[in-house]
Amino acid sequence: MGALTRILSRPVNKPYRTKDLHHNEPPYLNEHGYVDFPPGDVENPRNWSMTRRFFITVATVFLVMNATFASSAPSGCFPSIAESFHVSEEAAGLTITLFLLGYCAGPLIFAPLSELYGRRWVFYGTFSLYLAFNFLCAFAPNFGSLLVGRFLSGTFVSAPLSNGPGVLADLWNPIQRANAMGFFASMLWIGPSLGPIIAGFLQLKKDWRWTFYVLLMLGGASGIFMLTIPETHGPTVLRHKAKRIRKAKIPGYENVRAQIEDSHQNLASVYKVALTRPWSILFDPISFLIAIYLSVVYTLLYMLFTIYPIVFQEMRGWNAGVGELPLIGTVLGAMLGGIIVVFDTRRQQKKVDTGKKLLHEMTPEDRLPLAILGGITFAGAMFWFAWSANYNSVHWIVPTIAGAFLSTALLLLFVGFLNYLVDAYLMYAASAIAANTIMRSACGAAAPLFTLQMFHSLGIGGGGSLVGGVAAVLAIIPFMFYKYGAAIRARSRFNPKGRKPAEKEDVETGPTPVVLEEDPEEGGSEDTESDESSSSSTVAGGESGESNTDEKRPQHKQQDPRERTEASTSTEKVKSETSP
Repeated sequence: MGALTRILSRPVNKPYRTKDLHHNEPPYLNEHGYVDFPPGDVENPRNWSMTRRFFITVATVFLVMNATFASSAPSGCFPSIAESFHVSEEAAGLTITLFLLGYCAGPLIFAPLSELYGRRWVFYGTFSLYLAFNFLCAFAPNFGSLLVGRFLSGTFVSAPLSNGPGVLADLWNPIQRANAMGFFASMLWIGPSLGPIIAGFLQLKKDWRWTFYVLLMLGGASGIFMLTIPETHGPTVLRHKAKRIRKAKIPGYENVRAQIEDSHQNLASVYKVALTRPWSILFDPISFLIAIYLSVVYTLLYMLFTIYPIVFQEMRGWNAGVGELPLIGTVLGAMLGGIIVVFDTRRQQKKVDTGKKLLHEMTPEDRLPLAILGGITFAGAMFWFAWSANYNSVHWIVPTIAGAFLSTALLLLFVGFLNYLVDAYLMYAASAIAANTIMRSACGAAAPLFTLQMFHSLGIGGGGSLVGGVAAVLAIIPFMFYKYGAAIRARSRFNPKGRKPAEKEDVETGPTPVVLEEDPEEGGSEDTESDESSSSSTVAGGESGESNTDEKRPQHKQQDPRERTEASTSTEKVKSETSP
C-alpha cells in the first residue's frame, strides 16, 4: 500500500509534497490540545488556489457524470436489448431498475467509509470496481449477467454521488460552495438526459453493447481525472499530519494527536448510526413529506425516458436517434434551474451584505422559495407537456419547451428541499439525506416497470394529467412548511435546538466534524455523523457542520506540551462521562 501511495501521489493535484513539509517547528494545536490547521496552512484544502480547487471540483463532477449518464443510457436501446436476449422491453427496463437500486448503497456503505478512511481511497476503489462491472455488462453472455453487472456497477458508482458533495464542502466556504453545488446538482439532471440521446443514435447503426462501450470510454477518461483528486477530508488530513509530527519526534510533542484519532471511531460504531438512524428519521414529519415529494420528482425523471419515445417515436414516427433529441430541452431546463439557484444565492447574500438580515437570523424556511416556485411550475409544466404532446397536430417544439420547464421545476424542488433538510436537521442531516436518497432511488427504480403500460392505457394526456394532479396536491407542502415549519420542527425529537448549547457548539464550530452525539432514542450513546451532513449541505450556499475552516476558527496560541496534556486529559474525562 505504501508503494502504491507513493506512485499515485505524483499526479495528485495538491500544492505540496509531503517530503517538502518542515517538521522541526512546534505544531499548531487547538484549545483541546489537538493538531489543527494554522491560518494559511498549505495543507488545508480551503487555502489552495482557486484554479486548483476548480480543477478538483471538475474532476469530482466527472465521476458524478458517469453515474448519472450510466443510470439512464440503456433506456435508449431497450428494443436492441430485448431483441438480443429474447425478452420483453419491460424486462429490458430492469437494467435501469437494478442500477438505481444500487444507488441505495452509497449513503449506507460508502459515506461512512469516507469518514473513517477519507474520500480519496473510497473513490479509487469504488470507481475501479464500477469500471470492472461495466466490462461485465458490455460483454454479458446472457441477460442474467447483464442484470448482475448493472446492479453492481450502480452500487459502486453510488460512492461519487454520496461522497462527491463532501469534496466540494471540503474545498469551498459556504458562499463559494453555492455555485459548485449548483453545478453538481445540475449534473444530476443533465447526465440522465444525455444517456438516452447517445444510446438512441448508437442503436441505429450498432447495437446495445456500444452503449456500454461508450460508458467504458467515458469511465476510463474520468478515471484519469480521478487520480488528480487528492485527499480533501479535513479530519483525515489532520490525522496524517499528526502521524508525521509524531514520527519527527519534536521534543514535547511526541504524543500529539488529531481529534479524529481520539474519537474511538470504528466500523461497528459508524455503521451502527449509518444503518439505523436514517430509518428513524425518515418518519419524522418534515423528512417523511419531503421524501414523498422528492420520490415523485425522481420517479418522473426516469419516467420521462419512457414517455419521450412514446411521444416522439411511436406517435410521431421519428427514429430511435432523432426521437431522443427533444430530451435536450430537459438539459437546457436543468441549466436554467442552476442559473436560478445562483441568482437566489446572490439575493440571499445581498441581504446579509446590506444588513437587511443577519446570517444567524436566517431560518431553514428561507430555503423554501425555490421549492415553492418549483412546486407551482412542476404542476403547470406537467399539464402543459401532457396535453401538447397528446396531439400530433401540435408542433413538436411545444412539448419540448414544456419539458424544459418541467426539468427546471424538478431541479428547483430538489435543491430547495435538500437545503431545507440540511438546515432543519443540522447534525442529523446526513441521516436525513441518506433516508431521502434511499426512498427516492427505490421509487425511481420502479419507473421503467410501469410507465409504458400506464401511458399506453391512459394516453399521454391522461397519464400526464394524473402526474400533474399529484404534483398539484404536493405543491401544498412547501407552502405548509414555509408557514408552519418552525412549529413542526419544535415538536420533532430530532430538533437540533433541543440540544445543550455546549454540544451544539461542538457540532457546528468544532475543529473537526467528529463529535459525540446524544441519540434521542438511546440516550447518551457515542456515535458519529458523517461529514456528508455538510456535503449535501447548502446547494444554495448556506452553512452547516463546517469542517477545517479558517474563517470561523478562533486563533489559538501555541500551547505548552503540559497544558496540551492536561487539555487532552480533560477532554478524555468528558468523553468518558458521556460514553455508555
